[in-house]
Amino acid sequence: IGNEINHGIVWPEGHVSHLDSLAQLINAGTAAVKAVDPTISMMLHVALGGQNDESVFFIDNMIKRGVHFDVIGESYYPKWHNTLDDLRDNLNDLVRRYNKDVIVVEYSAKKEDIHKIVFDLPDGRGKGTCIWEPLNTWESVFDREGNANGLLELYDKFKKKYYAKGDE
Repeated sequence: IGNEINHGIVWPEGHVSHLDSLAQLINAGTAAVKAVDPTISMMLHVALGGQNDESVFFIDNMIKRGVHFDVIGESYYPKWHNTLDDLRDNLNDLVRRYNKDVIVVEYSAKKEDIHKIVFDLPDGRGKGTCIWEPLNTWESVFDREGNANGLLELYDKFKKKYYAKGDE
């Protein structure tokens, strides 16, 4: 429910400085989704890929306030979220600490490295990655005319490596 919600949603009431109100808003969104289909998995998506202290602070506070979620979603941009080692350490800690699946749901750079980090998480808890903004980065998948470049071939490579037959 929400996108990169570590700063909150629906400000000012749902700002992170008002954790109780924020949790109420998230729970209302979750209840609405579950009313439509109770089998839908809920993701808590934060923009803290390589920031463990901040990730734990936010997730702990949501759990403490009764927010239910099935999957942890993290965004990762090296400019804001530290190093790949920080990402790896954070995701490993989150898997261990919360016993939840993890997906890097927003990233642009370091495609192969991020895939490896996610799919190397213990107990198969790394469930995938989602590229964001494939045009607007120094590692774009398409040129400005819309033509695919060599990076697009990575996705066939990832599919062969990480998906079992029948999982497509």
